[in-house]
Amino acid sequence: MATSRNCTEVLIGGKVFTLSGFESEDYLQKVSTYLNHKIADCASIDGYNRQTAETRNTLLALNIADDYFKAKRQGAVLENDIQQKDKEMYELKHELISTQIRCENLEQEIERLKEESQQLQMQIVKLETEMKSQVK
Repeated sequence: MATSRNCTEVLIGGKVFTLSGFESEDYLQKVSTYLNHKIADCASIDGYNRQTAETRNTLLALNIADDYFKAKRQGAVLENDIQQKDKEMYELKHELISTQIRCENLEQEIERLKEESQQLQMQIVKLETEMKSQVK
């Protein structure tokens, strides 16, 4: 959001309006474009233009409110998806850390077993040597 107030002229429903706000001029134009599309969508409905201005404005407001609540619901769905993904990611990270710890422990066990194997090999060689010397 900008820190200075912006003013821009926009065309809404065939009339020029001056919009003012802290949002960028591009944003204000985008809002007016959205509104023009909603007006055109409503105008394309059979019988819409035969309604009173008050009824047309109410229908337009209902359509905009519908868009708002659908976007809000979609935002909530996406937020829930993000929370679920965050939970899954946390669980995967936890599983990864546990697996890394198990891997490190297994590597230490392998090293210990290698050393033990070397000691046993040396003991075998020693015993074989003793046996050979006793046989002679």
